[in-house]
Amino acid sequence: MTKNRKKILVAGTFDIIHPGHIYLIQQAQKLGDVYVIVSRTENVIKIKGRPPIIPDEQRLEVIRNIKGVKHAVLGDKENMLVKVKEINPDIILLGPNQPFDESDLQNKLRKEGISAKIIRLQKVYNEYPYCSTSKIVARILEICAERFNKK
Repeated sequence: MTKNRKKILVAGTFDIIHPGHIYLIQQAQKLGDVYVIVSRTENVIKIKGRPPIIPDEQRLEVIRNIKGVKHAVLGDKENMLVKVKEINPDIILLGPNQPFDESDLQNKLRKEGISAKIIRLQKVYNEYPYCSTSKIVARILEICAERFNKK
């Protein structure tokens, strides 16, 4: 990769990897080198109100090995901007369903001396029936219920 490529940051839980995650990383890769922050369990609980299914280190290991990811780290337990500041991205690419207000996030970044541009991916990738962790979990529960009820 050339030195002048932009640093593109994506962040998220990346619990059960699905095509929507791959699409986000592919879109980020079109903009530059992809850096990923994998949210820690503590932060997932704060944002989503539930823990992830997969442990932190395992989610990180999977993300590190996805084609197109240049570097991936676990997020900070206390302050999500700590790792953002360390990476110092040119662009932060938000997924279409991530619960962050862009102007609020931009203000927090400025206060920390981070000058990254924020872009929100507009397209929700739904080319397949299971492009979200919640849909995958719902399907697993449905299959388990069907099997349990047959016995």
